[in-house]
Amino acid sequence: MIERRSGIALWRQIADRMRREIGEGVLGSDGRMPPEMALAARFGVNRHTVRTAIAALVQEGVLRAEQGRGTFVEGRKRLAYPIRNRTRFSEGLAGQSRGLRAELLDHAIEKASSEVSRALALAPGAAVIRLETRSLVDGRPVSRARSWFDADRFQGMAEVFQRTRSITASFRELGLADYLRSSTTVTARHADAGDLRDLNLSPGAIVIVTNAVNVDTDGCPVQSSETRFAADRIELHIPGAGKVDCS
Repeated sequence: MIERRSGIALWRQIADRMRREIGEGVLGSDGRMPPEMALAARFGVNRHTVRTAIAALVQEGVLRAEQGRGTFVEGRKRLAYPIRNRTRFSEGLAGQSRGLRAELLDHAIEKASSEVSRALALAPGAAVIRLETRSLVDGRPVSRARSWFDADRFQGMAEVFQRTRSITASFRELGLADYLRSSTTVTARHADAGDLRDLNLSPGAIVIVTNAVNVDTDGCPVQSSETRFAADRIELHIPGAGKVDCS
């Protein structure tokens, strides 16, 4: 039901409902969306409200509007991104796109919070480098990340990343040849203002959030990160234990 007194804009409620039903195959199962007039009658709103909801989903890449033909469900499949011992952006998405790119959005040297200092096994308040990055696939943003590194061990990380556009290549240039994923936790939530801006999402969109710690081959933490993935564009694959003989 569309709640008129919920405090949530009607167009946003409708966009959320359409996004969910498209994902479930209930709406647009033939690839084409019903006309605006039919959607307006279904939701009990005017065409302008439906048009605003559709525009938001077009912006997200869920729908595609074609002048004179109507609105269609965007047929792009979600990218499959594996979470494993050696999680690398370019390797994980290899073969699924024509172009991968990472951007540096912001960086700073700051005092580690209690959470970051624990994750990196540093003294409370130790200096860390914070990188804000965004990853794009075929020009479409799929994730944004905030990462922290020991400022003493990885001095110049921001400048190196700005040139290499790769955490792995930056580590290598700064003397770390290999690193492993130590832990990953996965949650989901509604996109916040930063997600809406950097991932080109509309209000109500869902992001998958991973909090991870990477370590060097001696087990010493080298990176703590929080990454937010656009849930409509990417799915995480976590390998199981493999085939088990239960006889």
